[in-house]
Amino acid sequence: MLTDLALWHRLIQLENPNYHWRIELKVKILVAQFNPKVGDLDLNADRIIEIIKQGQASKADLLVFPELALCGYPPEDLLLRASMQIRVERTLQRICSEVTSTSLILGFPHQEGGQTFNAAAVIEQGKIVAIYKKRALPNYRVFDEKRYFSKGDASCVVEICGVRVGLSICEDLWHDYPIRDTVESGAELIVNINASPFQVRKHEQRSRVLKDQTQKFGVPILYANMVGGQDELVFDGDSMLMDGEGQIRYQAPWFVEANHLIEIQSLERGNFQVQADMSHCPDRLEATYQALVLGVRDYVEKNGFPHVLLGLSGGIDSALTLAIAVDALGADRVRAIMMPFRYTSDLSQNLAAEQAQTMGVHYRSISIESSYEVLLEALSEEFEGHDPDVTEQNMQARIRGVILMAISNKTGALVLTTGNKSEVAVGYSTLYGDMAGGFDVLKDVLKTRVYELAEWRNKLSPVIPQEVITRPPSAELAPGQVDQDSLPDYAELDQILESYIEKDMSASQIIALGFAKDRVERMVRLVDRNEYKRRQAPIGPRISQRAFGRDRRYPITNGWQPGD
Repeated sequence: MLTDLALWHRLIQLENPNYHWRIELKVKILVAQFNPKVGDLDLNADRIIEIIKQGQASKADLLVFPELALCGYPPEDLLLRASMQIRVERTLQRICSEVTSTSLILGFPHQEGGQTFNAAAVIEQGKIVAIYKKRALPNYRVFDEKRYFSKGDASCVVEICGVRVGLSICEDLWHDYPIRDTVESGAELIVNINASPFQVRKHEQRSRVLKDQTQKFGVPILYANMVGGQDELVFDGDSMLMDGEGQIRYQAPWFVEANHLIEIQSLERGNFQVQADMSHCPDRLEATYQALVLGVRDYVEKNGFPHVLLGLSGGIDSALTLAIAVDALGADRVRAIMMPFRYTSDLSQNLAAEQAQTMGVHYRSISIESSYEVLLEALSEEFEGHDPDVTEQNMQARIRGVILMAISNKTGALVLTTGNKSEVAVGYSTLYGDMAGGFDVLKDVLKTRVYELAEWRNKLSPVIPQEVITRPPSAELAPGQVDQDSLPDYAELDQILESYIEKDMSASQIIALGFAKDRVERMVRLVDRNEYKRRQAPIGPRISQRAFGRDRRYPITNGWQPGD
């Protein structure tokens, strides 16, 4: 859409190639940091249309939505459904009919010639005027795009208010050739739409890539990202505009939907003036905590659970899980159950009750003593001649799991499990016991990070009793039991686990860092041996560089030796 002034100057330039023109342009771009629901195209379209109406009312020249905003990301095998394209075409027609006085860039799955593309449509005056097809398809870690999409092979540049806008999608930005081709095609501004999930230090990675590309090719880049939780993935937003000199000129908030207007004036050769918001960038702990809160909120809301339920033990993991759940959903939608046994200390019971009262959640204590005795009696003949061992400990955990799942079945509550990444890694958990539930809030949070997050949360308001943080961690399944009876100190264990799981280092490489050989080899064996447990565990939000689940896929049955 050319302004009259821009059209006049362009005509002069066509007649006289040596004419150097500069126009005082004002381009208003609305960046829709959008939270779609995967697969619900009608709901997404309704909300997209609402934002279109807001954008047109505010005289925005361009509206930008994230990657695959129409269907949500990642749609996975929904893309293989025959009806997907029918729904895409139907909802696109609805959206197009609402675009009357602006330009719209919208991510959607596009079928053409028997192939499916991850695409961006440019919509003007009620119709699609251009389609860009993603050229770099990620197929690593949590991404599986080559399973579903074909690669595009051409750049796409459109003119909007006298500005030549080049399109790119997510991974395209991390490679030179899509950006180079787009700039060589005349782009003065690149709009990069994304569904880029959060992980610790992701903002720094994005900023570095944006800076490298803007400085290398001399054009500003608008980075528009999705926000919201989708199963294990959490999309953090963090949309940005970076100028041709590598300076951030617009910063969207993290972890919340936002529709921000950016006004760009006098755009030429990467030089421009900007009126835009510069939101706060959270530090590592704040960002991690917010990611966990958003992951819980969206999993509960998008799946229609009325409230959540968890076992509150008086320990650090359940305490942090309770705080996150209340921050995500509100106290009236969270229920905590203490399930004491003969080995449960008075301190644990008192601390659990104190936190529940402080946070204002529904709380109840249900003893498992009588249930344990009945079960032990029923198994007395089977256990005859065997000394007590971990079996009896697992029985306690499984009785607790039965209680929580029974309440869940009766009330419709989602059970939040409380296992942290360190425990999940080495199998320090009980199948159908403390692993019983629908969503593990701390699944990707190492134990040492659990303590850091608890301390950070208490700085906002003291909701976790300090003695929960300072007491030695214990499952309290046996007299005087503490975690370090079975595991190394968590400070050491987490370094070993982070090296092996997130950095893919071998056992010998970890030993070379100075850790004891027998301890490293034992922990690595435990990680590998317990893959079968993790396959049966609930999912949880991904916040690290390598999470269990879709991010790390190891065969259960294998003869791999992890030494070298």
